[in-house]
Amino acid sequence: MADSTDTVTTPAPRTNENRSTTPASSVFKEYISSRWAERTDAMPGAREQASFAAARRERLSELYPGQRLVIPAGRLKQRANDTDYAFRAHSAFAYLTGWGSDSEPGAVLVLEPRRGGAGHDATVYFRERAGRDSDEFYANPEIGEFWIGARPSIAQVASDLAVAVRGIADLDHVFTVVDTETLVLREADPAFTLRVDEARLRFAAEKVLNNNASDTPFSLEVNDEHEQDARLARDLSEMRLVKDPYEIEQMRQAVAATARGFDDVIRDLPRSSSHARGERLVEGVFNTRARVDGNTVGYDTIAASGPHACILHWTRNDGPVAPGDVILLDAGIELDSYYTADITRTLPVNGTFSDVQRRVYEAVREAADAAFAVARPGSVFRDVHAAAMAVIARRTAEWGMLPVTADEALSPENGHHRRYMVHGTSHHLGLDVHDCARARRDMYMDAVIEPGMVFTIEPGLYFQPDDLTVPAELRGIGVRIEDDILITADGAENLSAAIPRTADDVEAWIARLQA
Repeated sequence: MADSTDTVTTPAPRTNENRSTTPASSVFKEYISSRWAERTDAMPGAREQASFAAARRERLSELYPGQRLVIPAGRLKQRANDTDYAFRAHSAFAYLTGWGSDSEPGAVLVLEPRRGGAGHDATVYFRERAGRDSDEFYANPEIGEFWIGARPSIAQVASDLAVAVRGIADLDHVFTVVDTETLVLREADPAFTLRVDEARLRFAAEKVLNNNASDTPFSLEVNDEHEQDARLARDLSEMRLVKDPYEIEQMRQAVAATARGFDDVIRDLPRSSSHARGERLVEGVFNTRARVDGNTVGYDTIAASGPHACILHWTRNDGPVAPGDVILLDAGIELDSYYTADITRTLPVNGTFSDVQRRVYEAVREAADAAFAVARPGSVFRDVHAAAMAVIARRTAEWGMLPVTADEALSPENGHHRRYMVHGTSHHLGLDVHDCARARRDMYMDAVIEPGMVFTIEPGLYFQPDDLTVPAELRGIGVRIEDDILITADGAENLSAAIPRTADDVEAWIARLQA
């Protein structure tokens, strides 16, 4: 990577003054700011999701009459020294603006209540590009166009998102008066939230002084405001439980891209299985598809072969992919809109399940099918998990692993069968791989399933290699089958049904792609 300098109008957060080689003479500054072609900025039309984002803002506005709502996109996060992770805006910001992988670090959405009327006026604030007469243009490695490429103008973003847009400097008005009517999405940008909290304290202190109540005990606690902020985060999660038509189409596209990634992995299995760290090759092949067909992976790919398949979130991916083992691939592609798939398939490395592997695999598929049968409008979300668990309990009891009957294991005070599947069967899916995580339990786990919900069904069986309750021939086998489903008016659609699921179909899939 090239070095950078700290001779900037707006300094980057981590400068490199001790190794800067950027010229700083007045002659250089004058020369580099001259003789540039005039910018010819094309005005984009409003993106497809702009109208959906506007409707979401209106729904949020109805929940908070008269209150200012502040939703930051977040900032770059440091990886090491002066290098950062790739920026990803907070999902709530993306949901309310439609700005995805092309969003700008440090941007903030403000919903300002209208004076004397209902509703809010929405404005996006972001750091506009520097003029070519500014040293920020060439010397700031965080935002300078010499370093990161062309950046959009305020007018372009306003046209693209179909929302009012202003420069980041204009955001200071938010901190002029920050009272109990100003709420912020706290987790999105901790530094910004700290400024809000400091402004709240100043406002509270000034209020005490203005009321001539200096003898009244004054507390610096802002717990009430924090509780209101938490309510905002909760409501933004719950709004996303039911997807709109744009979101559903994005989910279809994310699943289709993920299916292509699985095909790529299978085609490359002979190469992966010949390398000492074959799991890394599997991960790399899938991630290549994610970068070609989407923004990136929606979460760290799990490429778990052999006994690693028994580790639920194995992401080190540094082991071999040995013929005779199965490899559990849990992966999803995130589109530029940030919507992600989440699919798992368990594949025999050499193309054929052994009898023992097939037995475990088909038991897991039976559990998934039982969960599918329950996933329909009017059912309770937790009943999907219960249906899968009934199969897991029955099969592990049949195989002699439980010290009690299946029915006894299923009683709330027991749960012996959960030793072999400690995770849940389903979670909501969308902008986040574990979507809507701030929703209340009665809106999530105990909620009635509605059309438009998208969630996973992912039972599994994991027999640790040193688990003495497991028959020896099953030890070291881990199987998970995960699909993404959409609840429809009269049932459920398996969005990932085109990716083979049965043991026979998986073997045929591998044979076809490796022929």
